[in-house]
Amino acid sequence: MSSYAVIGTVQGPAGGGGPSPGGRYRSGLAPSRAFDFLYDPLYALSSEKDHAKANVQAHLMCDKMKKMPIFKTMFSSLIHYPWYNLRLEERNPVPAFIDRRWRGRAQQRQEVLQQLARSQPSLQIPQIVYEDPEINGRNRYKYFERPYIPFHKPFPLNVAYAVAKTEPYVYPSITSDRSRSPTSRTLGTQTDYRDGEAQTDPYSPEYVVPLGSIPELLTLATLTWGRGLPAGQAEVEMIERAREKRAWEATLPPLSDLSQTEKRRKMMDDMERKEWAFREQEIEKLQDVRLEVLKKLLRRREEDQNEVDVNRLDTHWFNRQQDKEERVRKIKHEHIKAMRKLIAKGKNVEGKLERRDVIRDYTDYASQPYGPLSRIGYFPDNHSERYVVKNHFLNTYEGLLELEATLPDSVIQPQTKAPKPKTTTTKEGFIKRTARLDMELAQVHQVLLDKKNKVKEPKKPLRFLQKITKPVPRPPTPTLLKPSIREEELELAVIFLQKLIRGRAIQNMMFEGKEKRLELIRELRTTHALQEDGQLLKKAEKQVTLALQRQRDLHEHKLSLVENHLARIEGRALVNMFDFLSKELVRLQEERKIHAFAMLAERERRIREAEESGRRQVEERRRREEDEIFKQVVKVHQSTVDSYLEDVILNSMESTAEEQAREEIQKVAVEINDIAYEMESRRTHLQSEEIVAELVYGFLIPELQKTSVKEKVRQSQRKHISAAHQIIHRSTDIVVAQNSSVMGQQELGGE
Repeated sequence: MSSYAVIGTVQGPAGGGGPSPGGRYRSGLAPSRAFDFLYDPLYALSSEKDHAKANVQAHLMCDKMKKMPIFKTMFSSLIHYPWYNLRLEERNPVPAFIDRRWRGRAQQRQEVLQQLARSQPSLQIPQIVYEDPEINGRNRYKYFERPYIPFHKPFPLNVAYAVAKTEPYVYPSITSDRSRSPTSRTLGTQTDYRDGEAQTDPYSPEYVVPLGSIPELLTLATLTWGRGLPAGQAEVEMIERAREKRAWEATLPPLSDLSQTEKRRKMMDDMERKEWAFREQEIEKLQDVRLEVLKKLLRRREEDQNEVDVNRLDTHWFNRQQDKEERVRKIKHEHIKAMRKLIAKGKNVEGKLERRDVIRDYTDYASQPYGPLSRIGYFPDNHSERYVVKNHFLNTYEGLLELEATLPDSVIQPQTKAPKPKTTTTKEGFIKRTARLDMELAQVHQVLLDKKNKVKEPKKPLRFLQKITKPVPRPPTPTLLKPSIREEELELAVIFLQKLIRGRAIQNMMFEGKEKRLELIRELRTTHALQEDGQLLKKAEKQVTLALQRQRDLHEHKLSLVENHLARIEGRALVNMFDFLSKELVRLQEERKIHAFAMLAERERRIREAEESGRRQVEERRRREEDEIFKQVVKVHQSTVDSYLEDVILNSMESTAEEQAREEIQKVAVEINDIAYEMESRRTHLQSEEIVAELVYGFLIPELQKTSVKEKVRQSQRKHISAAHQIIHRSTDIVVAQNSSVMGQQELGGE
């Protein structure tokens, strides 16, 4: 099994593929199987890239991740020196006969064949024969489906009935004339997309223009949905103008007729003037529309500004009202506080000291013992953290468990009992003190409620004399001192001086207004003069003014004629110049466009050549790699076969040689044994001693010679070894002697 290492963290796929065909819309879709893109014939992928992605996701889902330790950093805990790698063990559950290639190639090939069939009628494409769906058979359940609708309505089932079985199943191309009842009926549909997402531009089919014809409909090719379509009044007028222009172009004399060149030029000049007049009208209309839009914007801005001003004034008035209410509230509060102080002072006018009535203080819940004031020096919120309960059993979970373990079962599992009726009498039959107090409090509460809810009765006529208590006399009203006569005269003089200044100021204002409206006053005097002399004088002035005005108008008319003539000449020259410049600009732009297109085409050609050359190089390199791989594989197979045959031959040769050697040895041993037994039977005493002597001479004497030679070599090497020992120990003895002398001197110095 092949495997490959992946260093890092490998994440699995986020979810399954697309929803299975025919499935209902649910909030959470179940993930599809890993290899549905290979098995499921209805699973469609848009491109080969998506096919590769699905293949990778399927392998990530099926492959198993395994940790492989690294020997060098096996005991490392650092991030940049990990102690293991993650390795994917590839698993291939797909059988070998399943085609792993993208199924879109066949569809693309079919589309290409259809396009070729359109251009080459001689090309024959085989007819597609569809498989029988077997609606009445095993696939009947697939045709029973109703859409998932979020509200409850009784929709009937969406049933598609089968038609008569044909052989083979080919859709008919020609329909019969007589009407047929529909084989299926759609009662409800559902889509995964909203209607707003499905709205696109209307479909425009492709077209082919025959040679020598210019259809009128092609003049609308520049109009698109939202930009001219659907056609409005402006588009209709444009179409009518285009028709008129085409009709006018049809009436023009041909260029080949030189006798009608002047007529053609005149007709073109007239048409050009008409077009310029139409353009001026369009510009005027556009300017009027812009002016109306500007007026609306100005009016809207003025309304917005007025609204902002009104809101600002309302906000200012609201703030002023709040300030006023706040000041009134403060004044009322100060008034109430001052009245309380006056009432408190009036209770003890003489300033006598009173003893504290403890009973009154504790019966009044608004007194100092119950609600002390902060200005006296008592702050109830100070050191409030002292009263916070801090307990191990209440602040920690372990303490709660320990506290729960110490509590009895009666606390953990409480049992409620029915309350007993409250007895208000004792065993002797007397009423309890608490019950008596409750009765008295209930009576007092009822009396207070009766007084509160009691309706005032009308006053009855007096039957007896009643004493009327006189109210407490008010304190004397303070009086002001009478001012002196000199101060009064001085005040009157100041008032008179103020009147004079105000009157003079009003006179100055009237004089300034008169100076500002002096021309209006004169005009009123000229129109409403009552004297005859003044009227005659005004008439004479009017005649002179009219004559001067006529002369000025005549002079302006002459100047306007001259200016119009000059403007016509200048306009003709400018029109010709601008026409030439515009045509040159269009020609230059077209030339640049053509040059740009040529450069883009050249660049595209080079890019495609480079891509093709790179693709060719990649294919050649891949072909060479595959050839080399095939050669190496064949070589490995050949070497494996050679080694296997060689091992077989060697094993057979060794076994054969071993068997032959064993047989020969057995034969030799038998012969030697026979010879030995025969010699043993014929051997004498001298022959036995001769055999012993040969053994001694062949085994013992050579061993002694070897030991003597070794001893001689050892003696010759001992001289060299002793000389080397003397050289080495001589230098070490000198160093040891020096070290011992130095140590002795140091010991003597220390003593």
